[in-house]
Amino acid sequence: MLQTQTSVTVGAGPLTIADVVAVARNDARVELDPDALAGVAASRAIVEALADDTEPHYGISTGFGALATTFIPADRRAQLQASLVRSHAAGSGAEVEREVVRALMLLRLSTLMTGRTGARPQTVETYAALLNAGITPVVHEYGSLGCSGDLAPLAHCALAAMGEGRVRVDGELQDAADALAAAGIHPVVLAEKEGLALINGTDGMLGMLALAIHDLHGLLTDADIAAALSVEALLGTDAVFADDLQRLRPQAGQAVSAANIRTMLAGSPIVASHKGPECTRVQDAYSLRCAPQVHGAARDTLAHAELVAERELASAVDNPVLTLDGRVESNGNFHGAPVAYVLDFLAIAVADVASMSERRTDRFLDPARNQGLPPFLAHEVGVDSGLMIAQYTAAGIVSELKRLAAPASVDSIPSSAMQEDHVSMGWAAARKLHRAIDGLTRVIAIEAMTAARGADLRAPLRPGPATGSVIATLRTVVPGPGPDRHLSPEIEAATDLVRSGALRAALPTPLP
Repeated sequence: MLQTQTSVTVGAGPLTIADVVAVARNDARVELDPDALAGVAASRAIVEALADDTEPHYGISTGFGALATTFIPADRRAQLQASLVRSHAAGSGAEVEREVVRALMLLRLSTLMTGRTGARPQTVETYAALLNAGITPVVHEYGSLGCSGDLAPLAHCALAAMGEGRVRVDGELQDAADALAAAGIHPVVLAEKEGLALINGTDGMLGMLALAIHDLHGLLTDADIAAALSVEALLGTDAVFADDLQRLRPQAGQAVSAANIRTMLAGSPIVASHKGPECTRVQDAYSLRCAPQVHGAARDTLAHAELVAERELASAVDNPVLTLDGRVESNGNFHGAPVAYVLDFLAIAVADVASMSERRTDRFLDPARNQGLPPFLAHEVGVDSGLMIAQYTAAGIVSELKRLAAPASVDSIPSSAMQEDHVSMGWAAARKLHRAIDGLTRVIAIEAMTAARGADLRAPLRPGPATGSVIATLRTVVPGPGPDRHLSPEIEAATDLVRSGALRAALPTPLP
């Protein structure tokens, strides 16, 4: 069994998706690489030299955005940075999840530790201290256009580092000043350039992308598992998943999904029961036969998204930025388009995988298509409704997933007096993907519990070793066939099994 990461070192090299998950969800401790911290101090010296220059330098001795030509005297620059953070902490709506805020803060810390932002070491150390103390700034659902980065969400975090605004500690809402004092953390007084350095990045959308990639690696395997359960219990054929057939179309993800389904169905007495010449079925429906093609396409989409995420995790996103040779240059690297596109792409894949899963669930409930099972898998037909409304639930989720698949990144509303005249909407893309992944988890869980009931109703035929292990795990929280009972708790319990990875863990041989 994999050990949970207990610490993550920032600055020694690019963070990984596993690092983001460890800090965001598992409260891994953040350590700062000493050499990288020395580089932060060196780059800060460049900013301080420019601050004394009579020539204006954007973000150091000028205003921001459309006010970039306004020179700010030295005695007003601390107020300039604080005002920037206060005015940009303009989020609205519900609080976003703790894990999202922690991921966002870790990724901003990672950029600060590159030495390309000009932040002071003490400011960097304060961010690490907030994470290690479990202090989570309150960040709201609305406020980011994904360019210049996730301004409002990052500003709420910077505000907390200043000892202002609201935070949560162990779930309790507190004033930031009180929480910092209790943890022995001194609020930062921002110096030249630091306000910009703390808010100018793609960290919110990237954090949610990293969490989504981690979750989807497991969920696409769960989708293969659920599809195999359905193929088995609907008396489908495993012949279409043969390796030589898959090689005729050498898509990488398709090969993985087909191999997973073959592994799941190996040695199944149910599958073997209808392989003889007496079986007159020629082809299964697409939702059974084409599962590797759809799940595989989603896997390939995920691989592309992971490549984009890894590049972004190795980036230093700020404006202006300190170059390696000591220049301070304006740039457009804060634009969220690369991240926004793949967030939207993943939402499309999630909706399609869930849509196919729901179609397999529906087949179980129709006596014209379920190969001899009772209508709705009911115990006493006419008296009991069986899993009729579980399919409604899945269908309702899938309908929403299709709406969430509409891309956010094709929209743009100009801002900042037309200075920021094209934005990515990457934060919105990330928020809808975050919700979509929860929906996919539930749809897969409903398919798994439906297929498990269908397999049980094939008795005395038994499922195969792999599918049987999954069904046995489901049976620890979801009872087998019987008279109607309260279904909602069973759906939630099955969803928890999928979300936790318990179905994958139940397999005799792990699947990729």
